Amino acid sequence: MALVKEFETQGNWLFKYRGQLPVLLLVVQLIYDYYRRDHLLNNEINHQWMLICLGVSILGQLIRFAVIGYTPRNTSGRNTKQQVAEVVNQTGIYSAVRHPLYLGNFFMWLGVAMISESLAFTFIFILIFWIFYERIMYAEEQFLTKTFGSAYTEWASRVPAFIPSFKNWKPSPNQFSLLNLLKRESVGIFNLFLVFYLFSLMASVKAGKGFDPSDPWLLVLGITTLVTLVLYVIRKKTRWLIVEGR
Repeated sequence: MALVKEFETQGNWLFKYRGQLPVLLLVVQLIYDYYRRDHLLNNEINHQWMLICLGVSILGQLIRFAVIGYTPRNTSGRNTKQQVAEVVNQTGIYSAVRHPLYLGNFFMWLGVAMISESLAFTFIFILIFWIFYERIMYAEEQFLTKTFGSAYTEWASRVPAFIPSFKNWKPSPNQFSLLNLLKRESVGIFNLFLVFYLFSLMASVKAGKGFDPSDPWLLVLGITTLVTLVLYVIRKKTRWLIVEGR
């Protein structure tokens, strides 16, 4: 099989399972951090480092917000069965970088990888992420080239794939949709704070404290959980009203 075809085949396969990679890396990191250190996240300095890591992850989430809030339907989605695109996004953040969602994912999970305070582990994460997503991006671009032809290739020739450049910035003509953003990203926000709490809980268990109800990360997770549940109920109620024609 030609290398270009092999990259496309691998990318399409990895595209279907791109949601599982972060979970696998998280499990590996939890095991790695638990057995590597005597006192993980057990003092004020490390808690401050956790906040820095959270800031990096939130940067990634904000990038995703900039994508989801302005993009039309059937683009930039969470579909896993196959590639889907009805238009080529060329404005807003897509005028600065061709794969902004994956850029957001990178910073989200980079923040998590940084919790280990291990340069080697962080470097390994970056390497795995690049190998994994390079093939997905290649497969996506093959699909878009076949679907849109020169309309895509001309835009792609001006816009970098992963490192943003704002010299050709074009504002999005679409209105920012908070409803679409909350519908598509509320669970992702919950998962992010759940991950940070898991590391805090692991540190408490490792220090012999067990479950700590006063853990501030637990409070943040509780608030995030409540908001996520409220948004879920609102979405279900809205969908029911639409179906019933009310």
